[in-house]
Amino acid sequence: MAAYMVAASLQRLLSAAKHASFHSKYCVVAGRAQYSTVYDPDEKTFDKILIANRGEIACRVIKTCKKMGIKTVAVHSDVDSSAVHVKMADEAVCVGPAPTNKSYLNMDAIMDAVTSTRAQAVHPGYGFLSENKEFARRLAAEGVAFIGPDTHAIHCMGDKIESKLIAKAANVNVIPGFDGVVKTIDDAVKIAQEIGYPVMIKASAGGGGKGMRISWNDEETREGFRFSSQEAASSFGDDRLLIEKYIDNPRHIEIQVLADKHGNALWLNERECSIQRRNQKVVEEAPSTFLDPTTRRAMGEQAVQLAKAVQYSSAGTVEFLVDSQKNFYFLEMNTRLQVEHPITECITGLDLVQQMIRVAKGYPLLHKQEDIPINGWAFESRVYAEDPYKSFGLPSIGRLSQYQEPLNISNVRVDSGIQEGSDISIYYDPMISKLVTYGATRAEALAKMEEALDNYVIRGVTHNIPLLREIITHPRFISGDISTNFLPEVYPDGFKGHQLGAEGRRELLASAGALYVATQLRSQKFLGSSRVSAVTLEQEQWELCVELGNDHHMLSVTRSGNAYTVDVDGGSVQVNGEWNLASPLLPLTVNGTTRILQCLSRSASGEIVLQYLGTSFKVRVLSKRAAELNSYMPEKVPEDSSSILRSPMPGTVVSVSVKPGDTVAGGQEICVIEAMKMQNSMTAARTAKVKSVHCTPGETVGEGDLLVELE
Repeated sequence: MAAYMVAASLQRLLSAAKHASFHSKYCVVAGRAQYSTVYDPDEKTFDKILIANRGEIACRVIKTCKKMGIKTVAVHSDVDSSAVHVKMADEAVCVGPAPTNKSYLNMDAIMDAVTSTRAQAVHPGYGFLSENKEFARRLAAEGVAFIGPDTHAIHCMGDKIESKLIAKAANVNVIPGFDGVVKTIDDAVKIAQEIGYPVMIKASAGGGGKGMRISWNDEETREGFRFSSQEAASSFGDDRLLIEKYIDNPRHIEIQVLADKHGNALWLNERECSIQRRNQKVVEEAPSTFLDPTTRRAMGEQAVQLAKAVQYSSAGTVEFLVDSQKNFYFLEMNTRLQVEHPITECITGLDLVQQMIRVAKGYPLLHKQEDIPINGWAFESRVYAEDPYKSFGLPSIGRLSQYQEPLNISNVRVDSGIQEGSDISIYYDPMISKLVTYGATRAEALAKMEEALDNYVIRGVTHNIPLLREIITHPRFISGDISTNFLPEVYPDGFKGHQLGAEGRRELLASAGALYVATQLRSQKFLGSSRVSAVTLEQEQWELCVELGNDHHMLSVTRSGNAYTVDVDGGSVQVNGEWNLASPLLPLTVNGTTRILQCLSRSASGEIVLQYLGTSFKVRVLSKRAAELNSYMPEKVPEDSSSILRSPMPGTVVSVSVKPGDTVAGGQEICVIEAMKMQNSMTAARTAKVKSVHCTPGETVGEGDLLVELE
C-alpha cells in the first residue's frame, strides 16, 4: 500500500498526545484516494446517529460512523425505500412521500424518527435541513446533538444580508452592494443603477446557485428579480433578495474552516471552485493554482476571524471571490459540510465528518494551524445525470441500466449513493456521484481524472462526462487560466462535445471499422461451420464505408489475429485489442496510444454509438455494396422546430403566458419550466400566432414533450 505521510510536525504532535483519538495518513485504501484514520475506541462520542439526508452524502456519513463504531439511522421517502443509504444504515425510517417538502424537509416526521429510534445526534449532510436554524433549535430542545454549528451561527451566516454586516465588523473584505432587503422590482432597478452594472441579484437565504441572477441592464434586473424571488421561495421558503456588485471574471475560491466549542478554530487551506454553470460548481480542486502563500494565509485568517465572530463550532466553509489582482471578497459562509469536502480530506488527511462528530460531542480540536499540511493535489468532478449539450447541463431522469465505477484505478475515490438499477428521479438532485482523484502533483491528479472518466460506465440516463472530460483536458484548465466565466468563454455557442481533428477522426473511424469486423467475425462463429464457409471466417481484408455526420469515409481493413490495419482518409491506423465485446469497456491500442472506448449501442443496420475521448459519436458502418444500395434510400425530413416548443428537460410547468390565438414575438416567454428547483424560461423561436397549448401550470412534463404549437 502506497502511503503519503503528513508533515513531521503533525506526526510528532499526534505521537506526543496520548489522549489523541486518531492518527491520520495519506494513503490508497482499496484503490481509493482518501484519508485513512485509526480511531481510539476509548474516546466515546455517540451510540447512534440519524442522518437527515439521502444519496451520496448520507452514504458518506454512514461510512465514517461505521469506522467509529456508531450505529446509524437512515430516513427516506417512499420512493427511496430501496436506496443505497437505506441499505447501508442499521435502521431506516420512512418520513413521507417523494416530494421533498413532504419527506426530507418534513421536520415533524424527522423529529418523530429521531424520537422513535432514540438517536442521540443528527447529521444533516448538505442541502435540505442542514442550514435550518429551526431544525437545530428543535433538536437542542429535545437534548439531541446537531452535528453542525449552533442556531446562532446558522442564523447569522444563513442570512446573506446579516452575514455581510457581521463580516464587515470582523474586518473581512466584502463586496460593495446594498445591505438591506430589496422589496420590489422598482427598488431593484433603482439600487442596481446606484451600484452600477453589472450586479448580482441573489436570495438572502440558501445557496447552491438557486435564486441567483446576473443583471447587466434594467430589463435583466426586472426579469432577474422575478425569477430569483420565485426560485428562492420554492427552494428555501424565503423570497427575500439582495443586490451587490458583480465582480466580473473572478475566481471562486473557498476556505475550509474547522472550529470547536472551546474557542479554537483552524483553516484547512482552500478549494478552487471556479468551474461553474448557472452558479453551481462542476469541477473543483485543492489547492488552487492561483494563490500564493501570503494570499492563502490572509484568506485563511479572515475566514477564522469570521468563524470566531459568530462563535462557530463544526466544519464550515467561507467562500470568496478573487479578482485578477488577488483581491478577495467575502461571498458567503456555508454552515455545513460542503459537497466538495473530499478534496480537502485528500490533501490534509483529515476525516471532516469525524471531526464534526467529535466537535458535536464537545471534544477540543487536536491540531494547531501549523500542523495542517498541503500534501499533493486533488480534483473532484461532479458526475450528474444531465445533458451537457443543453445549457451545460439540464437534468435527465431514468434508471441506471448499467453502472460501473472506476475503482480499479489507484488514487481514485467515488462518493455515490446509487447502484446499478437505481432511479434518477425528477424529485431530487440529479447527482450520480463525486469522482475524486489524487496525485503527488497536479499533473498526476489530472491524468488520474482523465483515466477515471474514460473508465466510468453509465447507461440508462444522459450524463455530463463528455463535458467533464473536455474541461479537465482543455489547455486553459491545464494551465490554471480559469475563472467563473470559463464555460461561456470556452464554449460561447454552447457545449458541442469533443471536436475531432484529422488524427482523431481517423482514430475513431478506424476503431469503428475494426469493431465492426470483430463483431461480424464473432457472429459468424456463433452461426457454426454448417452455415459459414471457412473462407468467410478466414477473410483478412474488408472494404467498408463509414458514415460520420454527413460525411462518408471509405475504409480498407486488414486483419492479422487481433490486430487491424485500417487505411482511411489518406492515412494508416493500427488498432489492437482483446475485443471482449461483452464488456462495456473496450481497451484498445490505437497507433501506440492506449484508448478506452465504450460501445454504447450496436444495431443490425450497422449503426454503432461509440464513446471516444468522453464524447458519444454515432457512426454507421456498411459494406461497400450496402453503401452503394443505401444511396437510393429516401431521407427522413426533419421536424420543423421553429413551429413547435418542446420541453428540453423533465420538470414542472410553473406558468403559461399564452393561449391559442395570441401572437408572440421571437424571444417572447411562452412558459416557465422548473426542474430541480431551477426555473427556466421557454421562449418562441419566431414571430407567429399560437395554434395550440398542450400544457397547464402544475403539470409534470418529460423531456421532449410538446408544450406549444405555432401556426
